[in-house]
Amino acid sequence: MKLKIYTDGACSGNPGKGGWAAIILDGKKQSNISGSENKTTNNRMELMAPIMALKKIKIKSKITIYTDSRYVKDGITEWIKKWKLNNWRGSNKKPVKNKDLWVKLDSHCQIHNVSWKWVKAHAGNELNNLVDELAVSKTK
Repeated sequence: MKLKIYTDGACSGNPGKGGWAAIILDGKKQSNISGSENKTTNNRMELMAPIMALKKIKIKSKITIYTDSRYVKDGITEWIKKWKLNNWRGSNKKPVKNKDLWVKLDSHCQIHNVSWKWVKAHAGNELNNLVDELAVSKTK
């Protein structure tokens, strides 16, 4: 199976009430999922969106995830390798923030063939705009 997933996270206050959303595209079929947490951060919501989307995919698939978060894209494609080697410490020698979510995201990515694409936020990408609206609506 070949899928596309658009993800986004939002927070009203940081920390504050947060929302995450994902749009899963399977051919012409589109599924929207979203959720919220009361006391959280924007980065945690950005991570929750792909975690929850990947959790929904039950068959090993080829997946392209589109995110406007460089934190998520760079974290999962580059930084995580060094974090694991350094016992989950960042370049500043401090524990990596949101380790619990990075571990979950990494384990879901091991199941599927996942590639990551960064998209510029609020730049006219229809699905990125829609997933942003869904995430923001959960912060109300």
